[in-house]
Amino acid sequence: MGRLACERFAEEGAQVVVADLNMDAVEEVVAAIVAAGGSAVGAQVDVRYADQVEAMVQRSVTEFGGLDIIYNNAGVSPGEDDTPLNTSEETWDFTFDVNVKGVFLCNKFAIAAMLDSGGGSIINVASFVAHMGAATPQIAYTSSKGAVLSMTREIAAIYARQGIRANALCPGPVLTPLLAKFLSDEEKRQRRLVHIPMGRFGEAAEMVNGALFLASDDSSYMTGQSLLIDGGITSSYTTPL
Repeated sequence: MGRLACERFAEEGAQVVVADLNMDAVEEVVAAIVAAGGSAVGAQVDVRYADQVEAMVQRSVTEFGGLDIIYNNAGVSPGEDDTPLNTSEETWDFTFDVNVKGVFLCNKFAIAAMLDSGGGSIINVASFVAHMGAATPQIAYTSSKGAVLSMTREIAAIYARQGIRANALCPGPVLTPLLAKFLSDEEKRQRRLVHIPMGRFGEAAEMVNGALFLASDDSSYMTGQSLLIDGGITSSYTTPL
């Protein structure tokens, strides 16, 4: 989803800072964007560390004159994440360091840059599990995505009158490497598919289309919201508040 988002945003005319812990992957994506006629630079960042996140945001300001959009997609879902009884403190802490602290730090430095630029759009990637429990136990991941959703609403409320919008993108199960590791056999695959009314997993492009909408002026009157792209899961298993 991260790579595709970088490429699609560039296709739409954005100047992109491609950021990841894996610098080889960063350089590969930057090269692909530039080869396609887009504008991109790379930054290596571990979102758990404030100095690295600050440097990432500063790269945007230095290279492109400011920051208008941030797409906070970095996240982990450790295989050791299970029930409360079986999940270690180490797994809990690691998950929250990346999924919650990382999003907080990205917002912290992005907001400062956006205020200088006159506003912007924040897209925080949460998950459909922020609205409901997961079929497969993953207490740390589910809790972390609930925190991202609450954080997004708070940021939206604070900065709405300063030209900054913040929304959460909440994908359903998407066939990415993160999910694939949990689908090692057909039984596990069907256990997840049975909960999806549309009967299939989502595609990364479908999620990125939602991110593009949240980044654009097409969603100019939308902030503090959760955009669910989940094949109908939450409509079938939850009652809207």
